[in-house]
Amino acid sequence: MAGIWVEHADHLLGLVNHNKDLEAHLYLEQLMLFPVNIQDKIIEDISVLPHCSNEEVAKILTRYTMSDMKKH
Repeated sequence: MAGIWVEHADHLLGLVNHNKDLEAHLYLEQLMLFPVNIQDKIIEDISVLPHCSNEEVAKILTRYTMSDMKKH
């Protein structure tokens, strides 16, 4: 897993764990340019992880990034 995704995941995980959904949405929108519907999916996927770790969140971010890249 690329180190940059783990760093993004760490920050995002902190926001989600502290119930800062608005800040999480802004982070995803500004830093990663995800549209709102994808932001909702990412936050939902993170919130239901049984064992939430930076690596698991990084996998989610990578999955949505790769699916977005395949569309273009």
